[in-house]
Amino acid sequence: MSKKLTSRSQDYSKWYNELVIKADLAETSAVRGCMVIKPYGYAIWEKMQQQLDTMFKDTGHQNAYFPLFVPKSLFEAEEKNAEGFAKECAVVTHYRLQNDPEKEGKLRVDPEARLEEELVVRPTSEAIIWNTFRGWIQSYRDLPLLINQWANVVRWEMRTRLFLRTAEFLWQEGHTAHTTEAEAIAEAKQMQEVYATFAEQYMAMPVVRGAKTESERFAGALETYTIEALMQDGKALQAGTSHFLGQNFANAFDVKFTSKEGKQEYVWATSWGVSTRLIGGLIMTHSDDSGLVLPPKLAPIQVVIVPIYKGEEQLRLISEKLDPIITALKGNGISVKFDDRDTLRPGAKFAEYELKGVPVRIAMGKRDLENGTLEVARRDTFEKQIVKREEVVDVVKDLLIQIQENLYNRAIDYRTNHTTVVDNFEDFKKAIKEKGGFVSAHWDGTAETEDRIKELTKATIRCIPNDSKLEDGVCVLTGKPSKQRVLFAKAY
Repeated sequence: MSKKLTSRSQDYSKWYNELVIKADLAETSAVRGCMVIKPYGYAIWEKMQQQLDTMFKDTGHQNAYFPLFVPKSLFEAEEKNAEGFAKECAVVTHYRLQNDPEKEGKLRVDPEARLEEELVVRPTSEAIIWNTFRGWIQSYRDLPLLINQWANVVRWEMRTRLFLRTAEFLWQEGHTAHTTEAEAIAEAKQMQEVYATFAEQYMAMPVVRGAKTESERFAGALETYTIEALMQDGKALQAGTSHFLGQNFANAFDVKFTSKEGKQEYVWATSWGVSTRLIGGLIMTHSDDSGLVLPPKLAPIQVVIVPIYKGEEQLRLISEKLDPIITALKGNGISVKFDDRDTLRPGAKFAEYELKGVPVRIAMGKRDLENGTLEVARRDTFEKQIVKREEVVDVVKDLLIQIQENLYNRAIDYRTNHTTVVDNFEDFKKAIKEKGGFVSAHWDGTAETEDRIKELTKATIRCIPNDSKLEDGVCVLTGKPSKQRVLFAKAY
């Protein structure tokens, strides 16, 4: 397979799909709509998972695990949640196969092995978790209950794309219970901020913090807080959501606690999650026509070292000089790969690591051996410099910081240049069609207007930004009064 990618400007969707496959991140599987995450792609997910897990535990959450299967009666208990996910559910109806008497060597479902109650393969875990919480919570002393699980979920999507939308995906889902409404809202907002901090400080992906409109909320939520990112093609990506669930699930599953005053009260709830969709966001925020561009904090390999040699003796001499550098880099917590394969030329190796987005590449050849130098190249700008061997560790440490900052600043600049403020519908349509990105506009607050704008332009309200100031205005479509702007965009 050719390693050369379709250019982003030529066909962004094709570029993305080719990059995911050629960079060895993932591939389609034998199961329709599902993906195989390959080792390099999974290594990125592990880096994300490890950092997020630390952040969750730092805010008092503990990990647990709940069943993949949800009895249909439990799934139906909270009506809005059940209705919201019903069309995406995979359902288990039988528990055994048998030999097919009409087709030799084939199996069929055993008609005698039908389940007494059908099982929903979890699209989300509120039902099974809240049924469990009922047995865990009796008193205010049991609260707050702060639980997270790392899991897979199944949503039977018809149109799929690797990482961005698949029938099965990996994620984490937090589920918490509280004594008061204020405490639950504070929890939901805190987790929105945890997600935003992770996106900006680790993914180098700037996000807008905001609240979803009523029609865009999570099924069963009273409020959904979101972080919205802008991809290079001008489309928005919902990168993480945190939900204030009120007492809906507590009522549905009869989860009560005895207060300090001795009264029986329903608990207040939140849920929140991010998924392997973040890898898609990482790709589309930073990468280019040469391949992945990974922020150093999430790169599985931060530095690759390629010796350029002829013969075993030259490789031995180069390796002797590189060994203490590799040891020093690793001692500074930097992940390093030394690639001395003799099956590829140096140029092919350079192209491979550009494709895989390794932030820093070091090369050392015969001339460097004689001069006591190395060539150091950065992936984000392709800039190269010749560095003395004794200085290379400090140079690389600084470069990794610079690359992380540069990627974030570059993404911020793109978002700034692709955020348009409009006051009438003609300008709105023009901005959405010709420029893309976020469009800041007044909206009259009705679902009817929201739906009409989506119908006319394919743009949706991504969020009501947290920092949206109150100001008198009129809706871009209806001319009715409005008190603040919201952010529209076409989205994944």
